Amino acid sequence: MFGFLAQLATNPEVVEKADSVKTTFVQKLETLSQMSGEELVKTVTHSVISVALKILVALLIFWVGRWLIRRARKVMERIMIRRRVDVSLRAFLMSLVNITLTLFLIIIIIGVLGIDTTSFIALFASAGLAIGMALSGTLQNFAGGVMILLFRPFRVGDYIEAQGEEGTVKEIRLVHTVLNTVDNKTILLPNGPVSTGIINNFSHEPRRRVDWVFGIAYGDDYDVAKATIAELLDQDERVLKEPEPFIALKELADSSVNIVVRAWVESPEYWNVYFGMNEKVYKVFSQRGLNIPFPQMDVHMYKGDA
Repeated sequence: MFGFLAQLATNPEVVEKADSVKTTFVQKLETLSQMSGEELVKTVTHSVISVALKILVALLIFWVGRWLIRRARKVMERIMIRRRVDVSLRAFLMSLVNITLTLFLIIIIIGVLGIDTTSFIALFASAGLAIGMALSGTLQNFAGGVMILLFRPFRVGDYIEAQGEEGTVKEIRLVHTVLNTVDNKTILLPNGPVSTGIINNFSHEPRRRVDWVFGIAYGDDYDVAKATIAELLDQDERVLKEPEPFIALKELADSSVNIVVRAWVESPEYWNVYFGMNEKVYKVFSQRGLNIPFPQMDVHMYKGDA
């Protein structure tokens, strides 16, 4: 900040403007010193009236401007409420609009009072540029937070995967998103990369498909395995009847005959059904004479001629 002020003080345009103001002030003092008493009174009276009128006009503009700003804020607030904009984002945008419009009003009033506004505008622009460069990363994350809160690719409570991390969305802030992992770790994701990257929202749809691949040994009865899996799925009330579960022989692998199974469930039940089915298959397959194979290799040895 001090470096910026020092740079501003050594700016040739600013120095030239200051010298011009100083010269004008000295010239006016010399002119007043050469006037008679009557002329001095008239000049001072005229100047006082002129300044008073400018002040009255400035006050009028101030009150009208403040009224217009309040009206604009109310209109903007109604629009954001109607569009269900997040409360935290709504408050920030309202504050940002109020500050911006107030600065414009101040510049207008300064111009009405006869003060050159060029220096003020240049000062505000330079300060804004300096602040923007210093907070470029933060502003990027803020813009990402605004996009997330406006377009809502996910909500609080959704289970998502983003930037190589996954977990339940605990809080959406303006700069970062808070995730809570399944092992109860808290992860803060910068909103900038999240808003521009790939987001996998597991909770967006009310239903999800659960996929399994179960292997049986070569020589086991495939029809028995298929009927057993269909029976286990039918007994589980959490598995939806529509769409109907899909069971098929996927591949003849090196050590197993693999059966692909697909079933639809309500999204909150995904992991319960997935792990529960694994347990049931492991217990029931052995009771039905079905073997869950493991990788194996047959080695044949031949005795060659001596």
